[in-house]
Amino acid sequence: QLAVAESGGGLVHTGGSLRLSCVISGDAFDTYSIGWFRQAPGKEREGVSCIDLSDGETYYGDAVKDRFTIERDNAKKTVYLQMNSLVPEDTGVYYCALDLAAGAQCVVYLFDHWGQGTQVTVAS
Repeated sequence: QLAVAESGGGLVHTGGSLRLSCVISGDAFDTYSIGWFRQAPGKEREGVSCIDLSDGETYYGDAVKDRFTIERDNAKKTVYLQMNSLVPEDTGVYYCALDLAAGAQCVVYLFDHWGQGTQVTVAS
């Protein structure tokens, strides 16, 4: 059965780094799309970074380009989100999500397997 579980959130100060992990349960790991999304208080959930594991195509939101990197470890069936140069605007609950056919499109409604989220707080 397909499932994802994220971890790695925490509290950091401006300029700090965190690495989030998303462990995927299920077969055929390299056929999925994995997305990282975030939701700040009072705001809609937005796509941060996504990867199509079948061809490695990636997507980054404008707000995180050149600061965040999405990476994969096939042996561990894990996708990471390396977040550098964090700023308070990056604060929110970060979710990992999986879909069978989203490609690298980082659109919320395309994903139908979601983790419970991990809190990221960036203090100024």
